[in-house]
Amino acid sequence: MSDTQQQPYAVPNATAVVLPQPQPPPSPLEAARTAPPKPDKPTIHRALRIYSHSSLFYWWPVWVVGYVMALLTYWAGKPEQIEAIGQAREWIHPSSNLGVVFFLVLFLVILITNFSVRGMASGMVIMGGALLTVVLAYVGWWDEIFLWFGNLKIHLTLGAYFWFSTLMFLTWALTVFGLDRLNHWEVTPGQLTHKFLFGAGSKSYNTQGMGLEKHRSDLFRHWLLGIGSGDLEILTSGATREKIDVLNVLFIDSKVAAMQRLIADVPDGPETN
Repeated sequence: MSDTQQQPYAVPNATAVVLPQPQPPPSPLEAARTAPPKPDKPTIHRALRIYSHSSLFYWWPVWVVGYVMALLTYWAGKPEQIEAIGQAREWIHPSSNLGVVFFLVLFLVILITNFSVRGMASGMVIMGGALLTVVLAYVGWWDEIFLWFGNLKIHLTLGAYFWFSTLMFLTWALTVFGLDRLNHWEVTPGQLTHKFLFGAGSKSYNTQGMGLEKHRSDLFRHWLLGIGSGDLEILTSGATREKIDVLNVLFIDSKVAAMQRLIADVPDGPETN
């Protein structure tokens, strides 16, 4: 038997396969250079409106207390015969405390809205008088006090409370939400404009160098009745400096803070090619 030598088996047309090598991640600097540009954000035109209210805004306690007294008269009162008007019967509360409290609120509102109450001493005197009135009404001594003056008691009918409060509320709402909004001040970045509703024109001021002063020294008018209101004084800049008084601005703290941000934000000028 002859020995046979085996030959190695060769794969025809064999090709080498090269696997791709992993690439290192780009550095943050290269990623920032190759990143697509971000689209420009749309310009948002911010504006702040400031309204100057009349002193009638501070009269809201009158119609509020009037409706409360009308409700108490209807709940605890009784119909009384009044000879001067025939057979008609009117709802009247038997106690004069309701009339005393209502007249006190009316008197204080007239006093506060026409005279500036400054200083802690003046405020304490008014608060002391109001507290004494309420205490005397609570213990029921006003009827005894009126006996000293010929029994000159204060009684109002249900109709008097209701109709006076209704007329007061309608006038208050028409003034605060209607007439006071016929003109306003609009603050935009870099500009202050006084606008009128019915085409009376407008006047604009540049806010660069403009000064703002907030006045809220009246304890009762600004804090108690005005619920954080105040007077705003604006000092314009330029060759013709003007002093602008915006009275009875509601929530004056937040309004002044927003105005300061808008005044400091000077808009960019138009781009030139």
